[in-house]
Amino acid sequence: MLRGRKAVARIGRTIATACAGGTQVDAACLKIKTAGGEVEAELTTRNAMCNSACGYVLLGATTREVAPDAIMAVHNSRLTLVVHGSIPAQVIAEYKQRRMASADRERAAFVTSMGVSRELDDLIKTVKFESLHVLTRAELYRFGIDKRSLLETPWTFETAARPYVRKLASARQGDGESFRSMEWRLFCENKNRARLMFVREADQEVSGNKDASSNKSVMLMAGSEKSVAFGRYPARVGKFEVWSDIVAPEAMEAMLAAPRLQMGERTPAAEGKTSLSTFDIDTLGLGASWTRLLASCPANNPRPPAAASTKINADPAAAANPAK
Repeated sequence: MLRGRKAVARIGRTIATACAGGTQVDAACLKIKTAGGEVEAELTTRNAMCNSACGYVLLGATTREVAPDAIMAVHNSRLTLVVHGSIPAQVIAEYKQRRMASADRERAAFVTSMGVSRELDDLIKTVKFESLHVLTRAELYRFGIDKRSLLETPWTFETAARPYVRKLASARQGDGESFRSMEWRLFCENKNRARLMFVREADQEVSGNKDASSNKSVMLMAGSEKSVAFGRYPARVGKFEVWSDIVAPEAMEAMLAAPRLQMGERTPAAEGKTSLSTFDIDTLGLGASWTRLLASCPANNPRPPAAASTKINADPAAAANPAK
């Protein structure tokens, strides 16, 4: 049915607005959901998980998109028999063996007919039914489940002790087998000033050389050569680099007006020259999220947060993975 309608399948969660303070499955929330009529809700990918039979539904779509903060997990099948009467154990064992072999063939045929690598089926058979294997971004790409080289979330408003606006992205590296996780966090220091934090996994060569990253500079641009935020000398948190800088009011206006933003990185090259590599990210959700953040912003905050002292997730993708 999904294939016939050329559907785009994504992994998400429905969050009922009236249950925002609860668990979405507590008694009070279930009462709201089952009362009848329309229930106002939001659709989010954060912490969304698709596993077991859900994965086969996802594979059935023409286009499959797994957000960087969502999870797809797999495990093997299990056959449960209800036996009536006295049947020899050997007969039961042989029947189970035939049924499992048939199920394995059907699964393998389905996986390949959906344009997915047979490697996925080989992996599924190694995972016990009682367990889960969370597919990595490289596996999602290599198996042909989500073939995007750059995937990103919208900018979203996050309610926390200090509210902020957040965006996640994952970008394929040159070799095609690895992806780099990135995160942007936009804080409001006062009504006239914001702070942008950029977190990403360090390059492998940088991981072994703490001084290598200091030779690079990162900037965020809204339009050609219009730098709205940049950072130098990143802080190190484990295997991650953290940049942080002030975004002036006019720079914030440029960001809100642009349909897309450009991330740029300058790296020293030979003969005193520098090389610039760039990629685009969208501004979907930035305007609405910034408006909400601005409403909670203090008139004046004399102590702006430092990048190294601001509490961040050590892994931008870990929030989406309860198994980590």
